[in-house]
Amino acid sequence: MVRKNVNILVAILLSILLVLAGCSSKTKDNASTKEKGDTTNKPDTFIYGIDGDPGNAVNVISTGDRYGLMEIKTIYSPLYMYNGKDNVKYFLAESMTPSEDFLTYTAKLRKDVKWHDGQPFTADDVVFTYEQMLKEENGGWARSQLIFNNQPVKVEKVDDYTVKFTLPTVSMGAMEALGNIFIMPKHVYEGEANIANSPKNATPVGTGPYKLKEYKAGESVTFEKNDDYFLGAPKIAKVVYRIIMDPNTATLALQKGEINALAIQPSDTSKFKGNDNVAIKPYDEGRIGYLAFNLSSKAVQSKDVRTAIAFGLNRDEINTASYVSTDYSKPAYSFLPKKATYFTDNVEKHKFDTKKAKDLLAKAGASNLKLKLAFTANNPIQQKQAAVIQQNLKAAGVSVELVGMDATALSKKLQSVQTDFDMYLSGYIMGIDPDTFNSLFVTNGEANYMHYSNPKVDELFNQGRVEKDDAKRKAIYEEIQKLIIDDAAFYPLTENKRILSIDSRIKGIEEAALVPVYTFEDMSKLSY
Repeated sequence: MVRKNVNILVAILLSILLVLAGCSSKTKDNASTKEKGDTTNKPDTFIYGIDGDPGNAVNVISTGDRYGLMEIKTIYSPLYMYNGKDNVKYFLAESMTPSEDFLTYTAKLRKDVKWHDGQPFTADDVVFTYEQMLKEENGGWARSQLIFNNQPVKVEKVDDYTVKFTLPTVSMGAMEALGNIFIMPKHVYEGEANIANSPKNATPVGTGPYKLKEYKAGESVTFEKNDDYFLGAPKIAKVVYRIIMDPNTATLALQKGEINALAIQPSDTSKFKGNDNVAIKPYDEGRIGYLAFNLSSKAVQSKDVRTAIAFGLNRDEINTASYVSTDYSKPAYSFLPKKATYFTDNVEKHKFDTKKAKDLLAKAGASNLKLKLAFTANNPIQQKQAAVIQQNLKAAGVSVELVGMDATALSKKLQSVQTDFDMYLSGYIMGIDPDTFNSLFVTNGEANYMHYSNPKVDELFNQGRVEKDDAKRKAIYEEIQKLIIDDAAFYPLTENKRILSIDSRIKGIEEAALVPVYTFEDMSKLSY
């Protein structure tokens, strides 16, 4: 893989395995016995229930998990957030302009930004952040997306409020690759030998809408508003991320009004039917949930076998069992989500056909085929997906053993060459430009856990990266989508939504903008 960050991609790819994870009884007790009534219903506090502990030692370089990034987004600001070619939200930058040859990008910075400690924000902070992200020893989540054709982007200060990014080669996905990176204060971190483990991470100094006030391990993270926020002081004085690992406890807390927001499962939406105090807000994260083959396993080396399994799966039945309604999940046929540039569903859809599956298995000489399917054991969605897959393939004459694993253990297995299982369930949130997905599919790509290899796909990804003509680039990525599905190593299942249940008194949700991973693009816009 040439460009796209993988630490964050791996975190998010596998975080979707973790999002619905269960908890220990100790954590459940902590959640259920937390003090009630102190800030819950006061109009100056917004409490968001989360099922993971982001910690307080976050930093913009190496933090890459969902809740850590939510904390980063609360405290820090990026130059801009890239949500598509015609949807760029500027924060610390006022503009980002490519040169005619697309080899340089010039960022013009705001002049009215202060760090939480009162120091002025300048181009020095931007250059410092990108230089630290590029240092391999820092383990930066975005390092690989700043590498183009094995060479790093060059980041230079033009003046106090202008920064120039120079690429070693054209990359038409550069606008996305250079964005979404949060800027750190040079005056705080300069000279720090180990940013990932720096004690300074526990007392972050950002430019964002909120300042970290208090962290209680396993319980909560509390933020207070930054009155000097450059986009205007937040309308809600205090934000609390309350850690509630057990989904039933969290749902009850929302029903009682002890928390103001919670991401819920589709099966839990019925619990709020007729409840005027809670609004249900499903939103798109561009997530693709999928079944993939482990091509290290001899049992699935044959394309006929993989294709037979694809025809033996009832995608609609799998999605209905796991996501309840098409309101929360649509069938996926490509590796790209619908909002991605150059998405097409003009590919082989492997329409459910048990007879065809049996015929292909017979052609491949794969009688009495026995396969192992790995999934995250305490993920309710994947539990249901796995159960239906097992039944679908049983009808086609394939015996499937379900291998439920701890999310961390499965993550480690996926990052190694092994034959402990033949197939696995997973999901990812990658981006908008199709080049950002290349690490999943190019030979030896850093997130290519299938161990998939097709030289033509590799060649096309390389062509797509540098092709300037939009029509030609579109044709390249449409061909890639068709080839990957035809190879039947990857079976897209669903493009599902994240479901935010939120206190109906909360206003400004549209202005705050619901976005992938972070939930809100700018929490300062929320109000009662």
